[in-house]
Amino acid sequence: MSAGEVSVAVVMGVSGSGKTTIGRALADAWPATFLDADDFHTPQARAHMASGRPLTDEMRLPWVERIAAELQRRVAAGERVALAFSGLRRRHRDMLRETGLPLRFLFLQGDRDLVATRMDERVGHYMPVALLDSQFAALELPAGEPDVFAIGIHLPPARILTQALAALR
Repeated sequence: MSAGEVSVAVVMGVSGSGKTTIGRALADAWPATFLDADDFHTPQARAHMASGRPLTDEMRLPWVERIAAELQRRVAAGERVALAFSGLRRRHRDMLRETGLPLRFLFLQGDRDLVATRMDERVGHYMPVALLDSQFAALELPAGEPDVFAIGIHLPPARILTQALAALR
């Protein structure tokens, strides 16, 4: 990677916004290693959410620390990473920034009704639709954060991917 080149693309947004779908497509097209932040949750955190209770900020901190450490490890090994990560809190986005890695946030932005419809259609995910309102309540919009690029989720996935790739150039 050349100096100044982005090595981590963080695909962020509320649950159901398409982070995993776009993150996987981005990893194929960019190319990069795909990581899903959900895989860094403990079994206890997953069970907590599956029972309809949102995680607290205190519960999220060790999760973000594990993700940041893995990003540093991967980039040090010469990999680029496409990370699907909610990034709801500014504090958590800042924790990733504090790794010193060259990264961009791609904010998949959409309204509650569209996201709820998508969540209703997916199968086998531990995050229930009942927690969607808590996701929107926890979301601290990334206004004024120059490394965040918003992309509307009302677009077809191929158009979202095109915009994501453009944001990484």
